[in-house]
Amino acid sequence: MTETGNFLYLSEDTLEGLGVTWPESVAAIERLIEGHAQGKVWYAPKAVIQPDARYMMATLAAADDPPILAVKSLLLNPRNSERGLKQINALVTLLDSTTGLPLAVIDGNWVTAVRTAALSAVAAKRLARPSSAVAAFIGCGVQATSHLQAFAELYPLREIRAFGRGRANIDALCKAGEELGLAAIASPAARDAVAGADIVISTVTLSADLAPFVDAGWLKPGAFAAITDFAVPWHAAGMATFDRIIIDDMEQEAGMESPLVEPDLVAGDLSGLVLGEVAGRSNDAERTAFIFRAHPLGDLALAALAYQKAAQQSLGTPIGA
Repeated sequence: MTETGNFLYLSEDTLEGLGVTWPESVAAIERLIEGHAQGKVWYAPKAVIQPDARYMMATLAAADDPPILAVKSLLLNPRNSERGLKQINALVTLLDSTTGLPLAVIDGNWVTAVRTAALSAVAAKRLARPSSAVAAFIGCGVQATSHLQAFAELYPLREIRAFGRGRANIDALCKAGEELGLAAIASPAARDAVAGADIVISTVTLSADLAPFVDAGWLKPGAFAAITDFAVPWHAAGMATFDRIIIDDMEQEAGMESPLVEPDLVAGDLSGLVLGEVAGRSNDAERTAFIFRAHPLGDLALAALAYQKAAQQSLGTPIGA
């Protein structure tokens, strides 16, 4: 419990130094999904404003174990690049879920990067083949790097393939793969990256001029795709190639103007998958996919985990009296 007016600020540097692992990130999300099923965790569908090329988003989730309420505010502006800024910037505010007293303000870019890869990993645990060795990255920015770190730890990867719009990002992702001991290939086309890959990770930054350029028909039997970018880069006609598609949240999806994918192609959502209410991969030949917008429980899970670790290690900048 924090005194009124006192709380912590956790910067990206502080968060990077906490030692948060991918297995514990996955476990934190799974616990909250189980808690929600038991009526001990709550969340609201994310709110979105799109006044122009900017994409503004907020998520809200709360639990009594841990006793934390999390609100994340995020803004994506493609024109930030002209200002020398990251296209996406975010902040997470934590309150005590019993008293409402402030606990922490956390760098939301770190939370977004880690929770997105962790959500993909939660799905992959049930949809990807455990022996997956080749990963293809469509989009090579922050999310790709986060996914590389997660999947290299959780799967026996030996090779990555990178395809993106920015040469600097492609080179940086390949270098990160090589530093992990993996063969890294800069693919000349999306199809070259995807064909033959065991895992495909799609993290393309949204923009007004983005047209589909990835076809699910290119995936080999047994492949798994983690699609974090609303499936905008994927040709809609090819999505029926997947044998099983899971989305993040059925209730949230029902309130969205444009569906991620044709509803009759969706087998269920992440909660159903984790709780065993929806089947995961049934054989080695199935092509499977996890397509998602953002799950508020992911933000709560990672922000709460980071706050607890920071408190245990007496890290963070105290704010207030």
